[in-house]
Amino acid sequence: MMIELAPKDYYKALPPLRQLQTNTMFAEAVLKQHVSGRVYVDRSENPRTFYVVHPYGMSLLFGDPGNESFTQALYDYITNQSATRHQVEWLQTDPAGEWSGVIDSMLSSHNSRLENRDLSPEDFDRKKILRNTRVNFSFNRDAYLDEKQNFPRHDEPVIRTTKEQFLIQTGAVIPRFFWWNKELFAEEGIGYTLLRDGEIASASFSACCTANQLEIGIETADAHR
Repeated sequence: MMIELAPKDYYKALPPLRQLQTNTMFAEAVLKQHVSGRVYVDRSENPRTFYVVHPYGMSLLFGDPGNESFTQALYDYITNQSATRHQVEWLQTDPAGEWSGVIDSMLSSHNSRLENRDLSPEDFDRKKILRNTRVNFSFNRDAYLDEKQNFPRHDEPVIRTTKEQFLIQTGAVIPRFFWWNKELFAEEGIGYTLLRDGEIASASFSACCTANQLEIGIETADAHR
C-alpha cells in the first residue's frame, strides 16, 4: 500500500532524494514545504520508497522498488482504478534506476488492456498512459547574445516581481502555483516582471530553488505574445 507521509516527516525523504542525478527541485520544494503537496511511502517508519506529488501536477518516484504492496498500489493510482486522482500527473523517475523498467511494464500492461476493450478512439486516447523522455538543454550565452541583436528594444520597465503581482498575475505558469504564499515567495524566491502600459506583459521567476540552483518559470500574457 501507499502510505501518505505526515508533513512533519518529509525530512525522511531528503537524503535519498539528494542521491539522484536528475532534476529533483520540484520534489525538494514539496519536501521543504515551499509549496503544498503530498508524499507517499512504503512504510511510515524508515521508509525506503517515495512518491512525491507537486500540486502543479509533477510527481517523482524514487527509492527501493522491492515492496510489492506499494508497487500494486502505485499501479492502481497511476491507472486511477478508484477514480481518486482528479488531475493529470507527469510522473518522473530516474531513467538509470530500477523504477524505469517497472513503470514501463505497468504502462504496457495498462495500455494492452485498453486495446482489448471496445473503446472509441477518443476514450482510448483519454485513458491511455504516455511515456516520454525528458530533454535537457544547456544555455549557450554566445548564441543568446547573437539572437538578442535581432529583437527590437522597448522602453517598458522590468521590475522585481511584487507581492501584488504574485496575487494578480494570470496564466498557466505563474508564481502562485509554485509557492505557498506571497510572503514565502518574497523571502525565498525571486522574479522579474515586464510591464507594458501598466500591465504584466511577461514574467520570469524561480519556480523552485535550492542553495545554488533554480528552475525558471516563464509566462507571457496572450495579448503581448
